[in-house]
Amino acid sequence: MDEMLPSPGFSIPSIGTPMAHAGEEEMILPAAQQQQQQLSAQQQQLSAQQQHLSLQQQPSLSNFSSGLTPHSLMQPHTPGGGMGGGSVLSPAMSGSLMHSSGGLMSNMAPSTPMAGPNTPLTPDSGILPQLQNIVSTVTLGCQLKLQTIATQARNAEYNPKRFAAVIMRIREPRTTALIFSSGKMVCTGAKSEEDSRLAARKYARIIQKLGFPAKFMEFKIQNMVGSCDVKFPIRLEGLVLAHNQFSSYEPELFPGLIYRMVKPRIVLLIFVSGKVVLTGAKVREQIYEAFENIYPILKSFKK
Repeated sequence: MDEMLPSPGFSIPSIGTPMAHAGEEEMILPAAQQQQQQLSAQQQQLSAQQQHLSLQQQPSLSNFSSGLTPHSLMQPHTPGGGMGGGSVLSPAMSGSLMHSSGGLMSNMAPSTPMAGPNTPLTPDSGILPQLQNIVSTVTLGCQLKLQTIATQARNAEYNPKRFAAVIMRIREPRTTALIFSSGKMVCTGAKSEEDSRLAARKYARIIQKLGFPAKFMEFKIQNMVGSCDVKFPIRLEGLVLAHNQFSSYEPELFPGLIYRMVKPRIVLLIFVSGKVVLTGAKVREQIYEAFENIYPILKSFKK
């Protein structure tokens, strides 16, 4: 019987990598040789004198450029998960690489600030200052007779000997307005920007119903007050000594520490119980930013 021969369409795979081609071997072998050369160069440089620090850092920098990091160098390498061609490092080589990468890490400054237990980058997610009061102003655009407003409007009082403005209140939103004869009005007590604008419009509408040609112009938020609780006591004496340029603390006159932040331009009242009051903001983002800046400082002076 004739010996069976493989058909022309059937190709016997070579031993080793299935369906290996010469082009693939030419692409892989030089990379493996280059890695071996790098490892040998690292061993030679690590065995040199310790005063040549720049020569010791050279192989570590090449490792970082080839995709290795100090964390990956410290992990045990397995076939297929190591460098390029899947080579396994010997324990001696791994130790030398860890030594060189450790020396490099000790001399390189971190590019981003590292968060530690005493200096967190952001405050706890559960602590967010709450708005307590918003002061806004508006121009009504006409001269007002305050005595007429006080006698014809409800919830209004006017005592020119005590204060030269009509004090008017409404329940929804729960606010208070100071109405001056020049047509200027100040609205206080709102808990949000929308409530402050709505209350100012209601006061202007009341003035219009009393027969004055009042308009609603130049509405502007002048001050926002927020407060929060950091949930731990604070050493105010140590805080005023460390930040005496920005803070003042006189417990005989006022129980809280007054901290004047430069950026954002916010004034904080800090109490020993952990309560914090923030004032002087034009937008609520300034209150949030000021608290994020002061929270790491408060945590460093925790009792």
